[in-house]
Amino acid sequence: MSKVKKVWTISKKVRIVMLVFFILLFLLIIRIGYIQFIQGGDLKEQMYNQLITSRVVNPNRGTIYDSTGKALATSADVDTITINPNSIVVMDGTAIDEGATTALKEKVAKAFSDIFELDYEDTLAKVSSENSYETIVRKVEKDKVDELESWMDEEEIYAGINIEEDTKRYYPYENLASSLIGFCGNDNQGLYGLELYWDDILTGTPGKLVTSQDAIQELIPDENQTYIPAENGYDLTLTIDANIQTIVEKYLEQACIENKCGRGGNVIAMDPKTGDILAMATYPDYNLNTPFEMPSGYTEEEWEKMSSEERTSTLYSVYRNRAVSDTYEPGSVFKIITASIALEEDLASSDKENVYTCKGYEMVSGVKIKCAHTAGHGKQSLRDALANSCNPAFIQLGQKIGANTFYKYADAFGFFNQTGIETAEESTSSIFWDVNNVGPVELATLSFGQRFEITPLQMITAVASVANDGMLMKPRIVKEMKNTDTGAITTIDPVQVRQVISEETADEVMDMLETVVTDGSGKNAAIKGYSIAGKTGTSEPDPGNEEEGFTSSFVAIAPVENAEIVLLVTLYDPQGFKGVQGNLVAVPLARQILAEVLPYLQVPSDNTGNSSSTNTTTLPDVTNKTVAEAKKILEKAGFTCSTVADSDALVTEQYPVKGSQLAKDAIVKLYTEDDNTRVSVSVPNLIGKSFSKAKELLEEKNLNYSVTGSGIVVSQDPIGNTSVEEGTIIKITLGD
Repeated sequence: MSKVKKVWTISKKVRIVMLVFFILLFLLIIRIGYIQFIQGGDLKEQMYNQLITSRVVNPNRGTIYDSTGKALATSADVDTITINPNSIVVMDGTAIDEGATTALKEKVAKAFSDIFELDYEDTLAKVSSENSYETIVRKVEKDKVDELESWMDEEEIYAGINIEEDTKRYYPYENLASSLIGFCGNDNQGLYGLELYWDDILTGTPGKLVTSQDAIQELIPDENQTYIPAENGYDLTLTIDANIQTIVEKYLEQACIENKCGRGGNVIAMDPKTGDILAMATYPDYNLNTPFEMPSGYTEEEWEKMSSEERTSTLYSVYRNRAVSDTYEPGSVFKIITASIALEEDLASSDKENVYTCKGYEMVSGVKIKCAHTAGHGKQSLRDALANSCNPAFIQLGQKIGANTFYKYADAFGFFNQTGIETAEESTSSIFWDVNNVGPVELATLSFGQRFEITPLQMITAVASVANDGMLMKPRIVKEMKNTDTGAITTIDPVQVRQVISEETADEVMDMLETVVTDGSGKNAAIKGYSIAGKTGTSEPDPGNEEEGFTSSFVAIAPVENAEIVLLVTLYDPQGFKGVQGNLVAVPLARQILAEVLPYLQVPSDNTGNSSSTNTTTLPDVTNKTVAEAKKILEKAGFTCSTVADSDALVTEQYPVKGSQLAKDAIVKLYTEDDNTRVSVSVPNLIGKSFSKAKELLEEKNLNYSVTGSGIVVSQDPIGNTSVEEGTIIKITLGD
């Protein structure tokens, strides 16, 4: 009896356990069903929101090259740190743990502020934002990214923190063509110059990636992934030649310092046949990699004394490309235009004698307008008047032309409109009187280039038309665009605007302008072996604006037959010992530039002999050859090579540049893409030393030389204590 009861008891307990088990299982099934079918959609969305990441796929900004293939503006890979604030949370089951989430956000903000040196409160505001996307810091270098990733691994915090590939704009040549190229902001948007004007072309179009990622930020394949590829920006090839630009900037800076130019200066070099800008320089300039720091032309002491407002104003003035954006009174350089109009209208002849009379002044409606040569030039032909830069003669010529005809040609030469150059900030208009308000005095000053304003670019473009057989060309600064995704190249062809004067008139004017250099006010521009035409200019400040000072200028054209370069030099408010006259201030600068640029352009010289104390050899072009090949060519020509690059590396640049005249055993620096480090040295003071001693001092510093004359050193260029690149040619003049 008791045995039966025991079996029953065990069986009853089993049934109770099983009943409880099935009840729990039933409840679990109900719970699973509830989660699956009732809460499933919401939970899936919460899970997906925690894993989802939206990343911007940044396009590569296009590279800006010079005409020889040197990269003037390029982009380096960096990273941008962004967050998805709504993903930086701590979950308690299906709900957000507010306290733990706040602590997490504070920890993340503290890490960001410490690693990237950011303000903690500002960073915390971003991390705590209700926005779906916030940028923490842009353009982060690799060492900082590595530090962040190490922190994330240590803390095992990954959700909501994004490390996005980005680029940082970099300018390998720093100050070179700074006012022309311009620079970019933190968001890679162009702010000035070519970077601004061509921003849409250079920037490209961003792409987008929407997908999910795991706890350590690895992307998870997802059928809902959305990917829109970025369209990379175009590369631009400029007409600027970095070698010519370097030569121009070197001598412009030296001239502005020597002549104490209160408002700096600018130089434009143009190919008259195509309108190509070969160089465009403004001084002071600035380092494109650090545009918000002290520009050139200022001392630390001067900069420290400035208020923040004064510094900002100074920087904005330095950013401005004055050759394009600022107007000035061209002075006597404009006499080229007056002479061209008179000859084209058959109102003058270049060599008819005794046509114009100069008494040292001209009376116009009771106003006495002086000539620079107050003693007077007497009776002159037009050629004489141009060579002498005689104001009274051109006043008389202007009276023959008349205001209406003058304005018709001024319009044809392009002075009333923008040139259309494809860079930012071109001045919207020149400053002229209304033609109906041009009286005798206004016409008189107009005829010799004063009391109206144009841009330096308008002036050189007009003069270039005279050098180009009377055909006006649109200035060209970009000659090629390359689609970096497809490799397709778009060429921007030269544009002929109009025939302004006849070829016969242009030839006649060019012939007279050559006389200006051979026998007139431009004598100091003469270079043995080359035919050069030109015109000096010195303009006075307007009454009431005397603080602007004088403007000294010179335009040069070379060679006279089949011109290859037009050079306009403009110096503002010179206050040095040389004075203010264009022939004393601007002409020497033009000569220095042309003396190096003409051989570089391989313009033929008729110089069959020279007065140098050393024999020279023309430096060949060895770029785009291997270092080994280049060394062999240069050593055969009698030069010494200097480079640290491998023998099989390709030479991307040589210094001095091709075409330079160098003495035997001169040093030629070779650079490659991987080995492009420049070494600067200080030029020794050679004045008063013998040639042998000067040669010894220069060779110690790896500097080259050219020498003229005999005796001891009486002058040198550049001057002593100037910082130059190894291999620079120091011009020495010997004498008693």
